Amino acid sequence: MIFKVAADLMVLFHLSWILFLLFGALIGRRIAWVKWVHVGALVFSLLLQLFRWICPLTYLEVWLRRQHDPSLGYTGDFLAHYAERLVYLQVSPLAVFIATLLVVGLSAWAYAKKQR
Repeated sequence: MIFKVAADLMVLFHLSWILFLLFGALIGRRIAWVKWVHVGALVFSLLLQLFRWICPLTYLEVWLRRQHDPSLGYTGDFLAHYAERLVYLQVSPLAVFIATLLVVGLSAWAYAKKQR
C-alpha cells in the first residue's frame, strides 16, 4: 500500500513540475533564484526531448507502481501515458518537442520582457 501511495504522490509531484515548467517564468520574473531553477528545468526538459530520454520522475513512478503490483507499470513517457488516458489522443514525440519549444520560447520572452 505504501508504494501505491508513493506512486500517486509522485504523479502529483510530476504534474506540479510540469506546471512549474509552464508557468515558472511568472514567478521567476520576480524572484531571481526561481528564475535560475526554472531556466535549468527548461534546459533539462529540452534535453529530454532532443535526446528522447524519459524523465527520471517517470522511471520512479513506474518503479513504485511495480513494487505495489508488477502489472501496473507502463512503458514510454509520463505525458504520453496520461494524455492518452485523459483525451484518447496519440501524442507524437514531435508534438511534445514543439510544445517544449513553445514553453521555452514563451518563458524566454517573459524573462526578456522583464529586463526592459
